[in-house]
Amino acid sequence: MIVTALKTRIVEKSSCSLEELLSDSIESISENSVIAISSKIVSLCEGNVVEKGSISKDELIEMEADFFLPKSNSRYDVYLTIKNNLLMPSAGIDESNTNGYYLTLPNDSQKTANSCWTFLRERYNVKNIGVIITDSVPFPLRWGVTGRCIACCGFKPVNNKIGDKDLFGNTLTKTQVNIADALAASAVLCMGEANEQTPIAIIEDISFVSFVDYPSTEQELNEINIDIKDDLYEQILSSVEWKTNRK
Repeated sequence: MIVTALKTRIVEKSSCSLEELLSDSIESISENSVIAISSKIVSLCEGNVVEKGSISKDELIEMEADFFLPKSNSRYDVYLTIKNNLLMPSAGIDESNTNGYYLTLPNDSQKTANSCWTFLRERYNVKNIGVIITDSVPFPLRWGVTGRCIACCGFKPVNNKIGDKDLFGNTLTKTQVNIADALAASAVLCMGEANEQTPIAIIEDISFVSFVDYPSTEQELNEINIDIKDDLYEQILSSVEWKTNRK
């Protein structure tokens, strides 16, 4: 696998469209590649920002989260939240590299991924291409953040190995490979987290990716998601009293 992070212009709130940024930053795309795009750059291009002083960060987090645990429960004074079926701190609200705004996650990450997929295929005359929108999150029992996919298009996000044989002929009964998150982790590692100014990456030499020539179906996208009741960590996730302001 080859991951190449691309330098872009500095992007501020609505200073350019995402299509303009992609066109300016990408010279060419080879068949069977995946383009990773930071959710932060998507939100900046789309203007998904909230001016500081217009609302408190706590209020914004509680508005944006589907479910949250009060920050008073945390030794780090941080909200633990669930948003779009993803466990994350602070509902994805960010303040770094935003030039004075609170940055929210894209309004519709999947719609953006689908739109970028269509645009890139036409702009660079390629057929087999994937798009992932990435975010950086910490994982339980580990220091530091790694990349994760919050939306993808153009390839199957999960490789199902159930029914395959291992080296000794045993049938696999539970193994599924999360391709989308694995690609996101690799891309974000190369894209960086500080002042690198490389929020786009091209991922190549990925024979394990199954490309499709249509926007991923809802059924295919749902293959990557698990309801809390079915999650391996359900006993932990269900042992706390999640709060919500959703109606």
